[in-house]
Amino acid sequence: MLESTLILIALLLLLSALASKASGRLGVPALVFFLMLGMLMGPGVTGWAALTDLALVQGVSVVALVVILFSGGLDTEWRSVRPVLGVGVALATLGVLLTALLTAAFAIVVLKLEPLKGFLLGAIVSSTDAAAVFSILRSKDVRLKPPLEPALELESGSNDPLAVLLTLGTLRLLTAPPSAEMLLLWLAAQFVLGGALGVGIGYAAVHFINHVRLRYDGLYSVISVAVPLLTYGLTTLLNGNGFLAVYLAGLVMNRFDFVHKNTVKRFHDSLAWLMQITMFLTLGLLVAPLRLVEVVGVGLAVAAYLMLVARPLSVWLALWRSSLDAREKLLIGWVGLRGAAPIILATFPLAAGVESATLIFDVVFFVVVVSVLLQGMTIVPLARKLKLEAKPAVGAEAHRRHLDLLRRRFIEVAIPRGGVAAGQQVVDLRLPPAVLIAQVVRGEEAFVPNGSTVLEEGDVLLIITEPALETVVREKLETRRANPFFAD
Repeated sequence: MLESTLILIALLLLLSALASKASGRLGVPALVFFLMLGMLMGPGVTGWAALTDLALVQGVSVVALVVILFSGGLDTEWRSVRPVLGVGVALATLGVLLTALLTAAFAIVVLKLEPLKGFLLGAIVSSTDAAAVFSILRSKDVRLKPPLEPALELESGSNDPLAVLLTLGTLRLLTAPPSAEMLLLWLAAQFVLGGALGVGIGYAAVHFINHVRLRYDGLYSVISVAVPLLTYGLTTLLNGNGFLAVYLAGLVMNRFDFVHKNTVKRFHDSLAWLMQITMFLTLGLLVAPLRLVEVVGVGLAVAAYLMLVARPLSVWLALWRSSLDAREKLLIGWVGLRGAAPIILATFPLAAGVESATLIFDVVFFVVVVSVLLQGMTIVPLARKLKLEAKPAVGAEAHRRHLDLLRRRFIEVAIPRGGVAAGQQVVDLRLPPAVLIAQVVRGEEAFVPNGSTVLEEGDVLLIITEPALETVVREKLETRRANPFFAD
């Protein structure tokens, strides 16, 4: 019955929200609780829910990952990741490839898998979910010293596309081996189209949102949902890397001001959480606990090798020439938690009917659970042991920040007759980030503007800014058009 289904869904969402609170206290990523909850609901335990349609599971998982990646890009501040761009890109590319190769070698030599299947396993577990690390750190009120946080943030958002590429490429070789030329052409198209369409759609989305001028504010969030879906669908249809395109689209959009930007970002943060819960509950329904018992030995072996050898070694090799010291590399090597992407990618061999796909899925699931439990619960103690925890600002630093805040002041600016700012939206003014228009007085009316507010001649603006920026602000808002008609 529909009513019973809705009640069940509501209870699952409430339990998932409570589980995330418990995860913070225990130092375990919330995804573990979501997965366990899904397993509890599945046919292997209570039998309250059954899910056997692999195409449906894969579709739900892909949509969820698309939304999560877009939200990650939209939340990545370019100013913070730009100084560590080299480190983040090295981890997301060379680090992922080395992890896949090292894990594949272990699978081939120790587990006696065929070479392509061994590399398939390595590709599936090659990406990390460093975002889970930040949920643990924030729940414990712990921050990592720079440049660790921005480097891990960039890696977590950008390493999934290469893992997807390696997995899909290996599946093509297993199911319908293409020629070498066709494979190279496919690989080139994945990166070129994925990058170009992601950046292009990101720019186009900002322009569209800033000029569509919708009457209802809530519709801007609707447009923001359409952007990642369109980006992934169009890019994948053209044989590009849809996941790379989605992340880049979010990253590009965050570099610019657009109407209701803060509201859209908060909306996508909530939407990403909903997608994570949906995805992990769905994936948990696929797992039979008795099957996991059968792969305990293999799963522990792969998990131990991945955590103690493959990930640390790939980090050291990828960052060989970086300025990071040994302690920082050690911590980065340890926080390589496996998360959503590996389990999602493990459904691809199942859907393709690859031999040993069930074994690969169960091993990957086991590896993810072990990784988030063991590594997740030891991140904070290790960061403190290595003295890589950022200390809160005190003394002179705190005093300097307070002075910076006190230096900001209110100024009053009037839009003159014939002013260049008249007829423009606030978002189109491109004011510095430290400038805030707190109020607009228009005739007998006073209101708080937003990005889509169109300024008019005679408007009086109450602005919070820094003294050093006052000249810039007045030039933008008080300058008149070069037209003698507007001369006083």
